[in-house]
Amino acid sequence: MLAIKEQEQRLAIVEGVLNVNKPAGWTSHDVVAKLRGVLRGSRVGHAGTLDPAAIGVLPVLVGRATRIAEYLLDWEKEYEAILRLGRTTDTLDATGTVLCEASTAGLTDESIRSAFARFHGEIDQVPPMYSAVKVAGMPLYKAARAGKTIERGLRRVTVHEIQVLKIVRNDVTFQVRCSKGTYVRTLCADIGEVLGVGGHLLELKRRRVGPLHIEQSCTIEEIVTAGRLGRIPHQLLTLDEALAHVPVLMVSQEAAERARHGVPIPFHAVGWDTVSDRSVSLSRRVVRLKDPSERLLGIGLVQGNPPHDDGVVAMIKVLVETGQQVTESN
Repeated sequence: MLAIKEQEQRLAIVEGVLNVNKPAGWTSHDVVAKLRGVLRGSRVGHAGTLDPAAIGVLPVLVGRATRIAEYLLDWEKEYEAILRLGRTTDTLDATGTVLCEASTAGLTDESIRSAFARFHGEIDQVPPMYSAVKVAGMPLYKAARAGKTIERGLRRVTVHEIQVLKIVRNDVTFQVRCSKGTYVRTLCADIGEVLGVGGHLLELKRRRVGPLHIEQSCTIEEIVTAGRLGRIPHQLLTLDEALAHVPVLMVSQEAAERARHGVPIPFHAVGWDTVSDRSVSLSRRVVRLKDPSERLLGIGLVQGNPPHDDGVVAMIKVLVETGQQVTESN
């Protein structure tokens, strides 16, 4: 009994971002529910939903990491997928009902590659009906299951890189590196439409989300096994590492105490020469705040024109612990 309690205590203080390799057939919520049972006493969430049929990287947030989810959604994503040409479905993927079929006899490798090239850069997408996007407060998939079609506006996304890897009959294997909000299912359907034969997503693997690569991911089974031993796999990203894309500001020890209690920090207490990214304007910019020992204090918002006026850095999220308690500012 004592050994079990010690294991629970060790797991209760685990926090950070877990790089989980989600298996097919699991929803993102299923993964969170399973790991919540393993990490007893810890808050658990996720950043970036992955469809049940898809596999690959799912960032799972543990402990205080659940409080920074909104700052991780901008992470770039990388996928490997298979587009099946000549068949459209109502869900835009292989789980749906076939709506129509068309011959692909007239297609050539050159025409297929040319169609893919048209989707490089900034593009507009209509979110699929079977998605978690909310319209008037209701997820689209709920309306779709009720047989309803909701009007959806175009959303601009960025495809940083798209490359055809292999073409075997009607199946096109490709990889894509894209911005948040990009639906690979929609990409497949749109490419099929450009080619005049329709198409749907056959298979999807998410290979990367921000700094999390599939090669360093851990399976649910590995996490469960480690949890039984009172530990966690080493693939845990700290809060500071997860927020590496956010500019850093160093503050004085006195200002650090203000930050711990959610009190705004005046510009004169900030080391502006320590800004981690000199290329960006910090006015109205979200920043990470650290004390002289480089401990992460939290997330702030620069209010004013630094460093020349009487502005402040207002605390948005206080992430530093006081003893065993987490100081909250919101």
